[in-house]
Amino acid sequence: MLVAKIFIFLQPKFKINMLVIPVKDGENIDRALKRFKRKFLKTGTLKQLRARKQYIKPSERLRVKKQKAIYSEDLLRDME
Repeated sequence: MLVAKIFIFLQPKFKINMLVIPVKDGENIDRALKRFKRKFLKTGTLKQLRARKQYIKPSERLRVKKQKAIYSEDLLRDME
């Protein structure tokens, strides 16, 4: 039985993590890549990298967080 694995190393905050996707014998590689992409998106690594591209002041970060909270609260209020 041939089992292949897809590895990727993630480094959030000086900690090395690894995504392991076992590919079973006869399994379509597209399906394995789809599982890999789904697992990778769940880790939030890409989102973190994009956030670190540019520096955002803590006060601005807090302001954006409050704006998002107000927006989501308004949406929930409109649903009721």
